[in-house]
Amino acid sequence: MDGLHGIPLMSMYGSTHSGFAPGRHNYGVTNAPQFQDAADALFDKSNLPQKASGEGILLLADGGRFEGTLFGAEGFGEGELVFTTGMMGYQESLTDPSWAGQILTFTYPLIGNYGIHGGKSESRAVWPKGVVVRHAMQDPDHRDSIGTVSELLQAHGVPGIENIDTRAITKHVRELGTVLCIFGPKEREQEMLKRLEVMTSPELDDLVDLVSIDEPVVLNAGATDDLGHPLPRIGALDCGVKYNILRNLCQRFEVVWCPPDVDFETLQGFGIEALFCSNGPGDPAHPGKATAARHTLAKAVSTGLPVMGICLGHQLMGLASGLKTYKMRYGHRGANQPVVDLKTRRVWITSQNHGFAVADPEHGMLAAHPSGATSPEGENLHGYDVEVRYINANDKTVEGLDVLGRPCFTVQFHPEACPGPHDAEPLFDRFREMVDGHLRGDS
Repeated sequence: MDGLHGIPLMSMYGSTHSGFAPGRHNYGVTNAPQFQDAADALFDKSNLPQKASGEGILLLADGGRFEGTLFGAEGFGEGELVFTTGMMGYQESLTDPSWAGQILTFTYPLIGNYGIHGGKSESRAVWPKGVVVRHAMQDPDHRDSIGTVSELLQAHGVPGIENIDTRAITKHVRELGTVLCIFGPKEREQEMLKRLEVMTSPELDDLVDLVSIDEPVVLNAGATDDLGHPLPRIGALDCGVKYNILRNLCQRFEVVWCPPDVDFETLQGFGIEALFCSNGPGDPAHPGKATAARHTLAKAVSTGLPVMGICLGHQLMGLASGLKTYKMRYGHRGANQPVVDLKTRRVWITSQNHGFAVADPEHGMLAAHPSGATSPEGENLHGYDVEVRYINANDKTVEGLDVLGRPCFTVQFHPEACPGPHDAEPLFDRFREMVDGHLRGDS
């Protein structure tokens, strides 16, 4: 069976490659499928493409210009310029599918000091269209390192530029909002200016289709708990899911990993007892596979299945509930984002990566992008009211929803962390408790 855009779903590597097999350690699982980890490409470096070098230039669509030095793969890096504030976890960030279509700037000045590690990526590939750093370490110091950040970028065809004033870029984006950009060899500046003039936003593309699987696969068939009881079976809609989300789900459920446009009837044919919707890139209101996932979520809610959504999955639930989504000025991207639970008054310190948000039912668009980009008016597709359960402590934007009268909730932040704090990991347990209550017939 083919699933990852032509990559076989079963094990593709010998024993020297770590890969990704989230069902491998489940009780009762005898033949867990294995998938590609982005770092696998560094176990054999004999075929790495040429490393970029020399003077580079970063050009912003609003006229900004920054000089630096090229690394990673040769070529142009072009996309939407964004930044992340995490001090660690650069490998996880580089391989997070939610970065698809973007130029990722790291605010922490030293990137790559502990190298790249096998089996620690969040997907099969590097997803940013380019990477901007102050300094890219060329000699990492860690016993488990199998390569450098530059080599990982080379292996996946992603350009990088260093010796850039990332503080200035961050201040620029915070004040004026995310902006399209391009970088490459300094001597090709005029060519880049022409490309920048005709560049379109990556949000116009179906980025969810780019990063998701094509066919359903059971990750841990036959999984049981330590007493031999079968784990509940759930469907996981892949809109750009991070590997560590799938690991967390496999610890609690038997997981059917599904493409985002799978219809609800097909999901029912798998005998699922709940539905999960993942993170992912782009505009949640895009008419492609994100919209297909929205309708599947709505059907699950209306039929009474337990549902959980993270990040893009949260935004899709907001749209399915008749709320609007909108583009944020610069988004929330980092590992220490404070979130308030309005029900318990507890503050969670969370990991986040998103450039869109659900509009607050009372206060509308908060921290909105200067473009004013927003979804069109929509209808409630499942027929149940929702309430805001979580808000961001800094800008009061919506960080989570509860569906009233249904065992369904969503969060904008990442309870699986990687990189980031583990404060919110018990939310996976909350979902398991909802599923258990549903199977018991609790009201």
